[in-house]
Amino acid sequence: MAASDTEGAQQQIDEIEALSSIYGDDWCVVDEDEKIYCIKISDCLDQPKWTLCLQVILPPGYPTAEPPIYQLNAPWLRGQDYMKLANSLEEIYIQNLGESILYLWVEKIREVLVEKAQSSDPEPDIKKTTEEVDEGDEDDFLLDYQPIQEDQIKMLNYMTSESQEDEELPPIHHGNPITDRRSTFQAHLAPVVTTRQVRRVLEKLYENKKIASATHNIYAYRIYCEDKQTFLQDCEDDGETAAGGRLLHLMQILNVHNVLVVVSRWYGGILLGPDRFKHINNCARNVLVE
Repeated sequence: MAASDTEGAQQQIDEIEALSSIYGDDWCVVDEDEKIYCIKISDCLDQPKWTLCLQVILPPGYPTAEPPIYQLNAPWLRGQDYMKLANSLEEIYIQNLGESILYLWVEKIREVLVEKAQSSDPEPDIKKTTEEVDEGDEDDFLLDYQPIQEDQIKMLNYMTSESQEDEELPPIHHGNPITDRRSTFQAHLAPVVTTRQVRRVLEKLYENKKIASATHNIYAYRIYCEDKQTFLQDCEDDGETAAGGRLLHLMQILNVHNVLVVVSRWYGGILLGPDRFKHINNCARNVLVE
């Protein structure tokens, strides 16, 4: 390894340690080996209106010879807004060639969010959409990041108004991750017999920073109700259109019941097309077989 490479690697390590201590819970390691990190940035007000997730991949030549590969994820970030912000980040990189720039990038993004919060812009529509709507769509790489997990849990709260204090948290099994072109998929499974348990498992999973920062957390559950001889089942795409329905269909084909399967996907910047559904189902099938 050349001296400059060693120096660059050490600079990366130092920068990651510094960012992790500065941003605490908002900083997340998506994949240590692939050097993929993600940071949630908000407008800093008591109840932030504007939030954005910056995902970066640090190539071996960063910071000495290469810029970070980055992605700006927010449902409201489109067209002009995106280009303007991307240009600002490019400028910062050019003005600080060879130096660690992630802190400058984060603070620049925060500045933009604070400006938006203080201007008369209407609040963002936080409806999350899929990152791969249609191959060839110009906006495909603009991955929408806005955790709607809380909304999902609220929905389950309506379904289960009784107190859940007495509801035991079922054991959660985590499957082996599948990685393809920098996207990573991992399935999680828990035995459940009530919707309250479904809610408890989801809450427990979202306590994990890495799972909460996934681009999509797709889930489906099937519970067999003895008394009515029917199935209570539901699914959630979490922005990956039709993925929840496909997952539920797989569970029906395999005739599994009293189980919740959640598949987390961390998007790595390269479109996978229909392969993503194959990976989601393979992950789920593997964890069910295990």
